[in-house]
Amino acid sequence: MPNDPVSTTEDVVIRQMRDQVIDNDLKIMQALNQRLALVSRLRAYKEERGLEFVDASREEWMVRYLQGANKGALSDEGLAEIYGHILELTKRETAR
Repeated sequence: MPNDPVSTTEDVVIRQMRDQVIDNDLKIMQALNQRLALVSRLRAYKEERGLEFVDASREEWMVRYLQGANKGALSDEGLAEIYGHILELTKRETAR
């Protein structure tokens, strides 16, 4: 019958969209891991030279730069929020 509900696990469109979401999530995870590796190298370099690791003005610039480059559905506020989390996570993860 056309009005019979279809299980979300059986719906082909839902399954395809979920597959696309998880593929995107894997790319986000890979990009975050790459970011952590790069920042770890930067942190080590700065520490070897006695420089402060955190540069608040650079962080602020980066968020503004990304907001200007953002052409998607993510709002400026949302972008600032997610990068706030990413920056805090990066500081914790690279301190290990």
